[in-house]
Amino acid sequence: MELEQYIGVNVQRAALKLNNYYQKVVNPFDITVDQWEILIVLWEKEGITQKELAERLYKDQTNVARMLFKLEKKEFIYRVVHEADRRSLRVYLTPKGREIKEEILAPSMDAYNKTIQGLSQEEVDTFRRVLTVIYNNVKDL
Repeated sequence: MELEQYIGVNVQRAALKLNNYYQKVVNPFDITVDQWEILIVLWEKEGITQKELAERLYKDQTNVARMLFKLEKKEFIYRVVHEADRRSLRVYLTPKGREIKEEILAPSMDAYNKTIQGLSQEEVDTFRRVLTVIYNNVKDL
């Protein structure tokens, strides 16, 4: 089989290009794509723990803690000791973190629409399902 026929090669190439593209989109806000993902999750639901955030993002807890520290320094988020588990921290948005949502969402949605240009909604949904199946096939290997 030729290199270009391996799904993993194509997924990796697309992921690298997508990450580079989205980084250009979020650069004006002085955040990374990983930090942007954290903000998106927090815009959906504040007060989740660092562990829950790491699980939601499929990222290592140590890396998420590092990203949260940087977002905290930029005054987008703050962390509070969990009321039931003193070893755990809950993550909340600051007013600045809430206010920047509208500024970031417009270029993010524009970027998203450019990435799916030429695809029907059905094709996008099918692609998501296929990627999920592939992920589940290899996640525990």
